[in-house]
Amino acid sequence: MYHRFYAPCFFAIFVLMRTEQYIEELLYRYNCVVVPEFGAFLTQKKSAELQKISNTFSPPTKTISFNQQLTSNDGLLVNYIATAEKLSYEDALVAVNNEVQHWNRMLKLGQRVKFATIGELFLNEEDKIQFIPTNQVNYLTTSFGLSPVIASSIVREVLKEEVVALEEEVPFIITLEQREKSFFRPYLKYAAVALLAISTGLTGLRYYNATIISEQVVQHEVQEQVSKKIQEATFFNTAPLELPSLSLDVIAKPEENVHFIIAGAFRVEDNANRKIKELQAKGYNASYAGINKYGLHQVAYASYTDVKEGLKYLRKIKSTVSADAWMLSPK
Repeated sequence: MYHRFYAPCFFAIFVLMRTEQYIEELLYRYNCVVVPEFGAFLTQKKSAELQKISNTFSPPTKTISFNQQLTSNDGLLVNYIATAEKLSYEDALVAVNNEVQHWNRMLKLGQRVKFATIGELFLNEEDKIQFIPTNQVNYLTTSFGLSPVIASSIVREVLKEEVVALEEEVPFIITLEQREKSFFRPYLKYAAVALLAISTGLTGLRYYNATIISEQVVQHEVQEQVSKKIQEATFFNTAPLELPSLSLDVIAKPEENVHFIIAGAFRVEDNANRKIKELQAKGYNASYAGINKYGLHQVAYASYTDVKEGLKYLRKIKSTVSADAWMLSPK
């Protein structure tokens, strides 16, 4: 009985030491972590910003606040502690309640409840809990590893102001004659630059004109030489040229009003020629029947000017050679 009574108390004391850590871990994942019968820690996303005074760029972060009105137990913190410490839900709830009572006693005594990475709590004159965040940890996971960057300020204007101040402090003795010379000196410099630009432009224009004229002369000479070569080749080299003989396989176009008994159609012209030679070897009066609208080369068993003779021969071919034969007649 002695061990049963003190074992939960031992776990409760152990959990009291780690409650702050569990709250911190949950703030990374959730926007609200409720401590039962005490209050809730809330987070809100804050965009990146530039602090003009310190020239510091801060990454996106989560701002933490505390609300004393949210005290209802939602089970998030208690379940997380029970899972992490391998306790029952009841034992974890007892541990959290003990921690809350300890915090309330500290606040009533005027002490501050400090969370190293979250902030500190204290009571004001109206016995309301106030919260001051430490802002040392960025709980926004998407900004993990990002730290504030301090940009060096530009000192160009500062140096200019210092030079102006020195010019005002150092006495200068300038006579009227020197002032007139210094007044006209910049204009003389601009006049010299303008004269240099004008002379450079005139020189470039002369060079451009000379280049254009020389190119025209060269083109005229080249055209005369080409004309001379053409005349010599035309009038003085009149011997006829002997060209090598060239043999071509000429496929005769189909005559008009000719009826073809078609044996087949081929995509490749060589295959059509091969079919013609094959049929001629078998004794058929095979011939080329032209290209149809599908781009196929047609081969005929024979051709007839008389449609009746053609039909008679077609019936013979269909009955003895190929049932797929058909007759191609002119339109």
